[in-house]
Amino acid sequence: MATQHISSALPVPAVSAAYPMAKPGYGKRTAPDQQRRTRDNFALLPTRERYVAGFVDHLPDGAAMSVKHLAKQLPLYGQQAISTALNALSVAGHLRRVRCSVGAGDETRWVFRTFWSRTARDNEWWTAYLATETAAQTAAPAATPEAPASPDLAAPAEPPAPAAVPPQRTPHQAPDAESAPPAQPTREAAPTPAYLALARLGRDDHRLALSAHDCTALEPLAAQWLDRGVTTDYLTSTLTAGLPAQVDSPVGLLRRRLTDKLPPHLPTTTSTPPDAPTPTHRLLVECTDCGRPGQPEALPDGLCHPCHQTHTAQDNTTPPDPTQIAAVKAHMANLRNLLKPV
Repeated sequence: MATQHISSALPVPAVSAAYPMAKPGYGKRTAPDQQRRTRDNFALLPTRERYVAGFVDHLPDGAAMSVKHLAKQLPLYGQQAISTALNALSVAGHLRRVRCSVGAGDETRWVFRTFWSRTARDNEWWTAYLATETAAQTAAPAATPEAPASPDLAAPAEPPAPAAVPPQRTPHQAPDAESAPPAQPTREAAPTPAYLALARLGRDDHRLALSAHDCTALEPLAAQWLDRGVTTDYLTSTLTAGLPAQVDSPVGLLRRRLTDKLPPHLPTTTSTPPDAPTPTHRLLVECTDCGRPGQPEALPDGLCHPCHQTHTAQDNTTPPDPTQIAAVKAHMANLRNLLKPV
């Protein structure tokens, strides 16, 4: 870790409620075994790094960690200064940027995370943590359905109310409205993903504003796209790509595109045999400065070899001697005196 110096720090800016969150699976991820948050957590860091670290530490998990987003929230420093501060925090042992492949087969994608530790860690700790299966699973969390509550722990059910005895009436007496059983309210079905994708088109682009009747009419066509394995983002991008400057009939244009651009039906993949080995999630560390990926042990302090040399050279730059500066100023003043006209 880098040499730390005690410094006074600016007050940590409050995290705005509108601070952007990253896409699910991306953004900030807090490392385990954190020390308690106090005002002196980053007291040994320089002023700028302490300012940035205090802000990042208060961000929730899943928050966007790009330099651009951080610079918008920290007006005292620009993007270049924020990038340099993140490099210093990586060397100090507070963060690591990683990328992890999740999924299997054709569905594999890369997830980008920034692991954050309020407690400064050395390279051995980060290497051991990022090499474990727990770190790989943390980098690509899988949503697990909530288990139903145990029937033994469930609250005791209330005893059923006694059935109401219907009033007696004579054979020739007509039933009145009060004696008729009340009509049960019908529960409206939740909208399908295809319906929601069509309804959101008008919010993304006013030229494709649809009515509720239009969404219902186009819903079966959009459902065919989703049944063929495409996502709602793919459906939306295809329907909104290359729109003319003016759309006279949004429902007609979308019906034509849904029909003409229907993706092909791909055969279902064969099921994985039970004895097949479980695919391992590859976890790579990114250089905090240039983004070059590599194994954790190949990027000490979270920096690749060229960036690490650059950072070390900057840290080893010694400031000029004050006596030498004073001697140069005295020499220049003497020269100016000699050049004055007599």
